[in-house]
Amino acid sequence: MYVWGRLLRMGLTAKSRGPYRMGDESRLTFRCTPTDIDSNLHLNNARYMMLADIGRVDIFIRAGLIGLARKRRWAPMMGGLQSVYVREIRLWRKFDVVSTVETWEDTQVIGRHRFELESGETAALVMTTAGVYDFSARRFVPIDEMVRELGHEIKPRPPSAEERIFMDSHAGLRKLAKVKS
Repeated sequence: MYVWGRLLRMGLTAKSRGPYRMGDESRLTFRCTPTDIDSNLHLNNARYMMLADIGRVDIFIRAGLIGLARKRRWAPMMGGLQSVYVREIRLWRKFDVVSTVETWEDTQVIGRHRFELESGETAALVMTTAGVYDFSARRFVPIDEMVRELGHEIKPRPPSAEERIFMDSHAGLRKLAKVKS
């Protein structure tokens, strides 16, 4: 239930944070509560993914993607993620989830979610790959097309070496998942 409360709070405050434009960041503040912790009394790994989801939804709402997706019968879909944990987020500590759209290539968007402690230190980093599926055309939408539909003319930067490794690893793992056993 607490997850829905956080999602509702984000949705109700999205307008006050203004529109999201590519290159901006979504910054949401949370506190690690007893429903978030594991036996080590710190934020458990599943909560990182759930909070990253809320950061992504914030971007989707503020960028206008949710409205456009409903109109066009599109659906944003996660492809995969990779996470690294650097510092723990202890019980009752406040932290920010800083979410960004880093770049895109063809139908694949690379997102980043940085979990930032009050000191400014990074506690964790989650990199995601996602796309937008067009149910009418039964295809993934080229991201350049989606960006134009949102009213922008933006060229993505080339993926960094780390992003390229992530994209290639994701493609390989996806291929492995589709092999029949």
